[in-house]
Amino acid sequence: MNAVVLASGGLDSTVAAAVAKQDGCLLYLLTIAYGQRHGIEVERAREIGTVLGAKGYLVLDLDLRKIGGSALTGGGPVPKDRTEAERRQGIPPTYVPARNTIFLALALAYAESLPAGRIYFGANVLDYSGYPDCRPEYLKAFEEVARLGTKAGAAGRAVEIKAPLLMMSKAEIIRRGMDLGAPLYLTHSCYDPTPSGLACGRCDSCRIRREGFRGAGLADPVRYAQE
Repeated sequence: MNAVVLASGGLDSTVAAAVAKQDGCLLYLLTIAYGQRHGIEVERAREIGTVLGAKGYLVLDLDLRKIGGSALTGGGPVPKDRTEAERRQGIPPTYVPARNTIFLALALAYAESLPAGRIYFGANVLDYSGYPDCRPEYLKAFEEVARLGTKAGAAGRAVEIKAPLLMMSKAEIIRRGMDLGAPLYLTHSCYDPTPSGLACGRCDSCRIRREGFRGAGLADPVRYAQE
């Protein structure tokens, strides 16, 4: 079966791609270059696709900076040094308005065109930073949209939305990735990297990643500007 994987170049999407490969799917990776300040992830996603033997790799340019509303697209500073408790209080400024809805819609269009029966998405509800579009009820609702709003769905061939990491901790995701041989050394998680592409080590995403590797009892292969 063909499967579209939303590939950000980060830990979760990389492990989700490895799960799709283990499931016997032919991988078609889709990466969105949306004007994110951490644009290095686009190139990392391409490298990850090569290592995983992806059948196809597509990059779509969609400049969400024109909409704004997020620290990731230049709308203010990225929060740093926040505790887990602080991360769980409200929706952070790194939320990009409707990003996952936009991305999943594009993945759905790609899946219909291939055709592909599944979309793999690295959403996670346990370690997420307050993003409403990573919740199980959201993904279930989008799957219904995919069924109702597509030619494939009308023909009884609805595209399935797979979020295999949804209920896993970051440590569990890392261990799963290691077990599957996912190229975690290529992944980029930082929201605010240095000009040379070095992870800051202090943003929410870096902290969640580092806590996950510590919890898994493994060394993080990524270097940080602040250790």
